[in-house]
Amino acid sequence: MPPNDPSFPPWRQPRIRAIANGVMVTGVVSAEVHSNNHYAADRYRLTLAIDAASATAWCATPDCFVDIQFSLDGGVRWTSLVQGEVDLIDYDPNALKLQLSGRDLTAALLEARTHEAFTNQTSSEIVELLASRHNLLPDVVPTSTLVGRYWQLEHDRVTLDKFSATTTEWDLLVTLAQHEGYDVWITGKTLHFRPSQEGDGAPAVLRTTATASGPANVISARLERSLTLARDIRVEVKSWNSRQQKAFIETAQSKPLGIRSQRAPRTYVFVVPNLTPDGALKLAQQKLADLTRRERTIAIEMPGDVNLAPRMPIVLSGTGTEFDQTYWIDAVDRRLDFSAGFTQRIRASNTNVTSQATTPADKIGNPWTGFSMP
Repeated sequence: MPPNDPSFPPWRQPRIRAIANGVMVTGVVSAEVHSNNHYAADRYRLTLAIDAASATAWCATPDCFVDIQFSLDGGVRWTSLVQGEVDLIDYDPNALKLQLSGRDLTAALLEARTHEAFTNQTSSEIVELLASRHNLLPDVVPTSTLVGRYWQLEHDRVTLDKFSATTTEWDLLVTLAQHEGYDVWITGKTLHFRPSQEGDGAPAVLRTTATASGPANVISARLERSLTLARDIRVEVKSWNSRQQKAFIETAQSKPLGIRSQRAPRTYVFVVPNLTPDGALKLAQQKLADLTRRERTIAIEMPGDVNLAPRMPIVLSGTGTEFDQTYWIDAVDRRLDFSAGFTQRIRASNTNVTSQATTPADKIGNPWTGFSMP
């Protein structure tokens, strides 16, 4: 039955193509793309079957920019999964195979050293400046606090402190994101700087077994629960404010609903200088969310797709346990091989949805005995 027949079933027809320095690459055998949300660059590896003449040209190339694209419909529609410079060329002359490995455009920021103070600018303004510097499109939610005022000092603050000469622009972006409660990442040629876990759209449903909502779409699953993070957790942020000449503690605490634990909460303490009480409370809540979100972790192997990505929500169903709930994707590892097909591995995490986070209003306004802050 011909593919253009309306009755032809919509079978998946996965395809790969790679464009290097604007030219279509021939001899593509397989591609692997690792996408993550860990303030790190996405990575790729492309395997080519080549002849001796092509090997000579590849091994002599001074630089190479690659765009790896996948299709599920035989090449009618293509989706770019990663773009970036090649970091490594690995050539096997006996097998006549060549591998290209690299990172996405985060690599340029990772390798750009900086010692700028960025005086009297907000985080979003700094992000837009760095995006334009590297020819990236900024996708930025504006912020209002001047960077120098994170620490409430009367003089300009060099954002990266005394080790700024060995710190990168990407380190700066990550620091700004953490202060704002934002996330920072790159997709294609766009630099994103947005509040953490925005999660647009309805979550995809992954089923380990067939349910009333649909057939199984998972090949295998591993489900983990940390009992350490499942108990009550208390986060304390201690700070000495040099302008106010005062020390204080702000706390945030999670307490599972309907569960009574005989053990004292597990306490995590962070000491950060020159915060305001509101800033310390915000940091405590952020640290609490980061810790509790790792309570439940799932590792899923499934047929590959081109839509799921880190930071997206998914719903796991079909296990018949409390693991059937919503998660946030941490990483997606895709592999398309002409001999093995197109599969992907997803790692996602979240706290138990029956838990809630509370923020006690216990503030200690007196300096701690013997406490000093440089």
